[in-house]
Amino acid sequence: MTEQRTTPGKSPSGAPEPEPIRWFGTSWVDRGADYWVRRAVVPIGALVCAAAGAAVLRFAVTGVEMSKSGGFVNGLLIAAIAVCSCLAAVRNWKLLTEGRESLTGWMAEERSLGAVWLIGSVGALLAYFLRSLVEAPGEGVKRAVYDQARMQYERRRAAKRKR
Repeated sequence: MTEQRTTPGKSPSGAPEPEPIRWFGTSWVDRGADYWVRRAVVPIGALVCAAAGAAVLRFAVTGVEMSKSGGFVNGLLIAAIAVCSCLAAVRNWKLLTEGRESLTGWMAEERSLGAVWLIGSVGALLAYFLRSLVEAPGEGVKRAVYDQARMQYERRRAAKRKR
């Protein structure tokens, strides 16, 4: 995955350009027809992927149950999946509502907690689904950065005109 910039890009004229959002591009700026079609399709896709992930996890739990390893191990596995899903959901929600800069400490560690985020992918997808019902996931953060950059650009432009 490519790392996204935290400040909006600049066009050749110096005006800020909006940062694209995955699945939405820059259609979130003017919220045209393309935006609303994507706003309808993205939650459905997230829900389908979450259901597929839940089915895979169910197969894993069934495999452990078939090994007759005992109720304690089965309970421990289910608890681990639930905890990982909750952690991944909270992390993804925070990422989508507050931006990558808000992730601190253990939530920001990508490599060391990779297995937790993978096992908790169902929770992360459900958080993505819920957030996509409100807005394009990450739109609020991108819009705030873009609006701030646009206001600064307009102030600089107005100051140049006064000279």
